[in-house]
Amino acid sequence: MKRRTFLEVSLAGAAGVLTGGLEKIVAAVASTSKGEETFLLAGDLLVNRLGFGAMRLTGEGIWGWPPDRENAKKVLRRAVELGVNFIDTADAYGPETNELLIAEALYPYPKRLVIATKGGNTRPGPGQWVPDGRPEYLAQCVDKSLKRLKLERIDLWQLHRIDRKVPVEESLGAIKKAQDAGKIRHVGLSEVTVAEIERATKVVPIVSIQNRYNITDRASEDALKYCEKEKMGFIPWAPIGGSGTRSLSKGGNALEAEAKRHNVSVVQLALAWLLQKSPVMLPIPGTSSLAHLEENMAAEKLQLSPEEWRRIEVLARQA
Repeated sequence: MKRRTFLEVSLAGAAGVLTGGLEKIVAAVASTSKGEETFLLAGDLLVNRLGFGAMRLTGEGIWGWPPDRENAKKVLRRAVELGVNFIDTADAYGPETNELLIAEALYPYPKRLVIATKGGNTRPGPGQWVPDGRPEYLAQCVDKSLKRLKLERIDLWQLHRIDRKVPVEESLGAIKKAQDAGKIRHVGLSEVTVAEIERATKVVPIVSIQNRYNITDRASEDALKYCEKEKMGFIPWAPIGGSGTRSLSKGGNALEAEAKRHNVSVVQLALAWLLQKSPVMLPIPGTSSLAHLEENMAAEKLQLSPEEWRRIEVLARQA
């Protein structure tokens, strides 16, 4: 699935006419290898590395349907038009409405579109999240996600959170059964330590990790390094800081001056930084705005020079 800007950027790079603003740090696509644009998840799912997180396509508190349902569907369709073939969701988003919305907007699905979903987090109310790792509950989660998404098999199912009241071996044992039954292709984990990943892999093969990670929040560095070593996908949630005061889109950020120097946004710098940070990195920035979606996807064209990289690293520590 080619991005609309692929040919334009390639020709501009070959002609050596990239000048001014955003184009100052655009690398010619022709000079990069395909492996830098894509990642072979689990050895058999070729995904474009900049994906889309659908969580924001819900109501306030990640609860209920989005205020403008038709606009939300337009955002999903536009994401695919722009080259996204990896969409992340969860049964807890809404709850349930996010998966239903994806099916409404995109079914029948384009070829090679990977929809990753999660289960194991319940929603008593808006803004509330309570893990439930009971095997019988997780088995139901898989079946219900399949129905809502109109899928025969989920390409990537992720345990949303480990339930501290249930041994992870029991939780993942149910998922292994679902995988053996052909309901799940691959399994991932979310918000886990290296020790927890290693414990989980004794029950079922793990192909991806989804932990909070961005240019100013690197608490999951060990998990990222483990993914690099094991050739697992690393899916950073909150890749641009999340919502509220931690969002990198807020004014006054230490990276703001560097972004302005290149006439780009802090968000674009942060996403470009993630893509260059590691070849296993699969950022999933989410938004309910078509304009913000376009901005996010433009970050895939940015290529930071070693000097720019070092300067941004220094600024990130101040952010």
